[in-house]
Amino acid sequence: MKHKFSLLTVGVVSAFFIGCTPTVNNQPDSMDEEMELKQKVEAFAQVPLKCNIEHLTESEKAVLNLCFDAAKIMDDLFWQEAYGDKESFLASLPNDTYREFALINYGPWERLNGNAPFVPGYGEKPLGANFYPKDMTKEEFEACSDPLKESMYSILSRDAEGKLIAIPYHEFYAEKIEQAAKLLDSAAKLAEDPGLSKYLALRATALRTDNYYDSDAAWMEMKNNRIDFVVGPIENYEDHLYGNKAAHEAFVLVKDMEWSERLSRYMSFLPQLQKNLPVEAKYKSELPGAESDLGVYDVVFYAGDCNAGSKTIAINLPNDEKIQELKGSRRLQLRNSMQYKFNMIMEPIAALLIDPAQRNYVTFDAFFENTMFHEVAHGLGIKKTLDGKSTPQEALLETYSAIEEGKADILGIFMLEQLAKMGELPEHDMMNNYVTFLAGIFRSVRFGAASAHGKANMVRFHYFQDRGAFVRDSVTGFYRIVPEKMSEAVAGLAQDILVIQGDGDYQRASEMLLKQGVVDPLLAEDLQKIQEANVPIDIRFEQGKEVLGLTPKP
Repeated sequence: MKHKFSLLTVGVVSAFFIGCTPTVNNQPDSMDEEMELKQKVEAFAQVPLKCNIEHLTESEKAVLNLCFDAAKIMDDLFWQEAYGDKESFLASLPNDTYREFALINYGPWERLNGNAPFVPGYGEKPLGANFYPKDMTKEEFEACSDPLKESMYSILSRDAEGKLIAIPYHEFYAEKIEQAAKLLDSAAKLAEDPGLSKYLALRATALRTDNYYDSDAAWMEMKNNRIDFVVGPIENYEDHLYGNKAAHEAFVLVKDMEWSERLSRYMSFLPQLQKNLPVEAKYKSELPGAESDLGVYDVVFYAGDCNAGSKTIAINLPNDEKIQELKGSRRLQLRNSMQYKFNMIMEPIAALLIDPAQRNYVTFDAFFENTMFHEVAHGLGIKKTLDGKSTPQEALLETYSAIEEGKADILGIFMLEQLAKMGELPEHDMMNNYVTFLAGIFRSVRFGAASAHGKANMVRFHYFQDRGAFVRDSVTGFYRIVPEKMSEAVAGLAQDILVIQGDGDYQRASEMLLKQGVVDPLLAEDLQKIQEANVPIDIRFEQGKEVLGLTPKP
């Protein structure tokens, strides 16, 4: 498909795999700047990633060891995609505070502050990160005839004559890809669960070929695995230019079998929930995949894209629309990370901004439910625009990620409302979900406009505000949910987003994000209140084999 060029593009993109070269000595201008940076580092509360692994067999622990090693390779690859040469960049920084913040952000740009540079001498972060040549223009990209230029799994470079060419990931990163694939081959041989063994073997093949369909299908078929490994180039958040390129990442996971079994029953309601969506029939004509399932996991290692800036607390994969249509998707709730964020961020925010009369409605159970059904909701709606010419992602370009995250957020609440009406959530009070959802908006808006999740929450805040879903006391600054208005606003925003996706309406998506995806003075005042109270903006991890208590294989 021929893409439009991003409205944000100013003509050129990033340096190619060397990062942006600073124009001046990258030393801090003052002690005040260094102190401010130290505070920003401390705003990411450090927590240990561990869980009980005593129930795992020695073979399963050996598989985990190999997954940790492969995940570190994904981390190295993401550094190349996000910035360039990690080691030379870190060595150039003036002190450990700068290095620590650079490790959080995978480069010199502050991800939760609109990608503003925090290292002196660096300019704006290139919209295309390091997926495209430094001097590539809009016209040159559109004129390029290479069939792989829009592939999720290719790097654009130049040949000896300066001509634009696309190089598949498995060729461009050949050495590291082969290292990771060999680790997966070894893990597949050790895995006791047949489903996990099949998936790991096929994932190794996928890394070597950039064809992920078979491994995605095998991942969907796993049911009894007690450990899991999400690995490869997956999400396209890092490419703000065209939204094409997938970035490398990895999660190493230990499954809670009991909790996962309890949640699996909800997936049988997907066809009915799709039917109940608040849009015309043509926008919900597709049926969700029948093999979708829910699982609860403790995550024991994050690497690459998922570890950059704000940390993921749930996973919804695979992204392949064909797999979703045939088999649905799997939703993995990362319980330990979720609990950390609730305790350290959500509860303090609620104490600052939620009306005392409604503060008791902010609960971990509601936070868990909202997050869980957010992931389920990614599978609802449609995977093809009504004209049949493209997917919503192809039609909405760089606006897609924020629109899709907004859809999942709002449909998650809509689905909970529907299940409550169907009697499937006994003694359930939607006020818990509503008020916790509102507190969660303030948490996610802090991720900034450069984050798809941050942008989606800005849109939702203003939509709810305009429709009276909440009121703010002008004296105390406390927010209070108006439940009947909240339900109306949820249905209204769900309808707007589903129609935008179904119509593939790039212009309307752009207008929504431009007008409502902003922080106005009142919201800025509330965010300042949170900052002054030193509420962590997010978490960062003490992680690794030693933290988990996993003895490295000799």
